[in-house]
Amino acid sequence: MKYILWLIRIVVGVLFIFSGLVKANDPLGLSYKMDEFFEVWKMHWMMPYSLSLSVLMIAFEIIAGVAVLLGYAQKLFSVLLLLLIVFFTFLTAYVLFSGKIKECGCFGDCIKISNEETFWKDVALTVLGLILFIYRKKIQPVFSGKISTPLMVLTVIFSFGVQWYALGHLPFHDCLPYKIGTNIHQDRQIPPGATPDVYETVLVYEKDGVKKEFNTQNFPWQDTTWKYVSSESKLVKKGNAEPKIKDFIISDYDGNDVTESVLTAPGNTLLLFVKDVTKANTANMDRLHNLIEDAEKNNVPTYILCSATKEDAMAFRKANNIEKGMLYMFDGTVSKTAMRANPGLMLLEQGTIRGKWSYKDYPATLADAKSGK
Repeated sequence: MKYILWLIRIVVGVLFIFSGLVKANDPLGLSYKMDEFFEVWKMHWMMPYSLSLSVLMIAFEIIAGVAVLLGYAQKLFSVLLLLLIVFFTFLTAYVLFSGKIKECGCFGDCIKISNEETFWKDVALTVLGLILFIYRKKIQPVFSGKISTPLMVLTVIFSFGVQWYALGHLPFHDCLPYKIGTNIHQDRQIPPGATPDVYETVLVYEKDGVKKEFNTQNFPWQDTTWKYVSSESKLVKKGNAEPKIKDFIISDYDGNDVTESVLTAPGNTLLLFVKDVTKANTANMDRLHNLIEDAEKNNVPTYILCSATKEDAMAFRKANNIEKGMLYMFDGTVSKTAMRANPGLMLLEQGTIRGKWSYKDYPATLADAKSGK
């Protein structure tokens, strides 16, 4: 039994550490997935806490995995680990059998496995976690407390520190469709002869507690009694083929689609993504101003892609003294995928992504941006 317990400890511990590290690369991705569950379960009041829960869950996965390998405080961790595994099994079962959520995101965006494979993986883990719980008194620590405790402290610091860095900058490894080197224009195309999906931008406004959807042609921009809530790209006609990138749509505030002109412009282009003007981090604005000025001198246009009304976008621009650059409308959900920072900067070369930066890492000059600094 001793060797079986060791094998189970290695399997469970390594799997939890690996799962935690993969998600620690992009804590925001897990928080967005949590928002999906909260949306489906009508638990909107939990959404403000999704990022904090994401960070805690990822950290616990790594900490619990190390604790299992070290045999540290097994009376406590065997219980907590089993509860977490059972919870994961419930989530994956819900995703698999309800069909209300596309995927669980158990390994983040970097490793994709089917919902069925994920569910049965968690079922197997539940069995292994149950064995560790039953025989927890027989699990002996690998090291004495003088060694194990400092190792656990270092694990805690690392598990939170790596996420803190990823949140302040960008994921260490970009697993999303908008990684550096991707040509957005090409990836938006479908095979010759196929019929594409047709999307339109839907604007949600609220009046007297009632929410209503509008398109870019009839939204109540002159009626101040309507308050802007959100915007999204909505499928209006299903095609028979899907491009790799299907919802990247840039439009002006009159509803005109300018995506092609932006993505096919010769030379370089700067895109500033502002997902939420009310929560945008305004650190390093002086550096951003200098970069935009330098780009302007070198005939490189800057486009500010805002997921907000024209009035709010203009107010954000004025408050932060961003005098240069064209202001355009962009879907907030797509902005989350294209840029894991609010705001964040992207450098294009005829539609190809050459660089991406968080608000903490704006390049000082256009030359630095082109060189990847």
